Amino acid sequence: MNIRKKIVFTYVGLSTLSTLLLCVLVFIMFRQNNQYHFLKRLEDRAKIVASIHFQNDPEKIKYYSNLKKNGLEELIQEEEYVLKVNSENSFEYNINLKVPNEFFSNILQSGKDWYEIDNKYYLGQIFTENNQKYIVIVGARDRMGKNTTIFIVRIMVFGGIGFLLLAFVFGRILAQRVFYPVARITKEVKRISASNLHNRLPEIKNSPELADLTATFNDMLDRLETSFEIQANFINNASHELKTPITTIIAEAEIMLLKERQPDEYIQSLENIYNQASRLGNLTESLLKLTQTGYDGKKQVQDIARIDEVLLDVKSDIDKIYPENRVSIKLNLAPTDSNLLLIPCNKPLLELAINNIITNGVKYSDNNEVFVVLTATNDVIKITINDIGIGIPPEDFPYLYEPFFRGKVAAKYIGYGLGLPLAMKIIRMHEGELQVQSEQNKGTIVTILFKKSNIKNSNLDS
Repeated sequence: MNIRKKIVFTYVGLSTLSTLLLCVLVFIMFRQNNQYHFLKRLEDRAKIVASIHFQNDPEKIKYYSNLKKNGLEELIQEEEYVLKVNSENSFEYNINLKVPNEFFSNILQSGKDWYEIDNKYYLGQIFTENNQKYIVIVGARDRMGKNTTIFIVRIMVFGGIGFLLLAFVFGRILAQRVFYPVARITKEVKRISASNLHNRLPEIKNSPELADLTATFNDMLDRLETSFEIQANFINNASHELKTPITTIIAEAEIMLLKERQPDEYIQSLENIYNQASRLGNLTESLLKLTQTGYDGKKQVQDIARIDEVLLDVKSDIDKIYPENRVSIKLNLAPTDSNLLLIPCNKPLLELAINNIITNGVKYSDNNEVFVVLTATNDVIKITINDIGIGIPPEDFPYLYEPFFRGKVAAKYIGYGLGLPLAMKIIRMHEGELQVQSEQNKGTIVTILFKKSNIKNSNLDS
């Protein structure tokens, strides 16, 4: 059963329940009202019967009799009894009176009571005349009350059925109105595919919930479109970067195989092939590392390392590659408490990320000074890498983390555009943040932040 039908049946069910409760309440109140007024009539008759019984004056007896006969509405199957009370628990009984003994007991105790059987009411009341108590009982059938009760029940039955039919119609209208925006959203969503991810759902203004749903879906489409574009650019750039060394190797080999060469020519050709093969190997390795960080990185968190030792190991690796580098690791601001420097991590990957960032500083500053400053508190571990190199133009910032992207200024340096995207993924994998500030021709400041609240939530047992 779809949601639209569920809404209709739920609406009809709630309407049925509420209508039934209302009908029961109206029936009870109507019946109690009829009962109250009929008992008041019996009480008035009981007073008149008592007056007729107690009067010794024939004129008054005649007056009360005429009042009862002509002045009051006739009662159906009326019965009248006047019973003398002998003591607190005894009275003169009339065998024609078919009522339970509890009825008489209640009258003697409270002075008045009533009893109903088969829609016939008996009202009894104590009257006193010349220090003598009497029980006056008047009985009659409430035929009008019964007829009006039947009439009101019929009205409620037929009215309830009609109301339920209206509830079904209104429920369908309500469900249609409620789901019309949803149906429109569904229709628009079905039109969106990988070939037209630029399409967006129209805004909905009169429904905050659906407006939030539409905005959320449009945000998801923005992310998907961006991801598709990045993926397409990644494939195009990767294909180009991989094709270039492969084509060079093939061309070099074909040329050398055309005819016999001098040994020095073979050596030069092999050096070219070696350089292109090395480039291809480095590029493939970088792509594999980039791919490794594409899933949930928490599964790779295995070690607990001191961040200052990580930085020193990175400096040692850079010294081997760039012996004349001018990288300075400043640990004077680091805390003396080693516990503040501990971080759960995949140490080789974290070293790779920091190495890439520092190496970029060395490369793009033409081996100028690069300062690495470490600070740590109870809340955060902070690494700041500052160089005075070529900087990053403002128009390149939106594409910093896109694989293979290289700005016009950086294009003259050897590289693949994978170092910073890889570093960003690794740092994000460790629940860290990577912030980049730069000004062209003045240098770049890269800040790596590891918040302790996030670090504590990392999975150390994976």
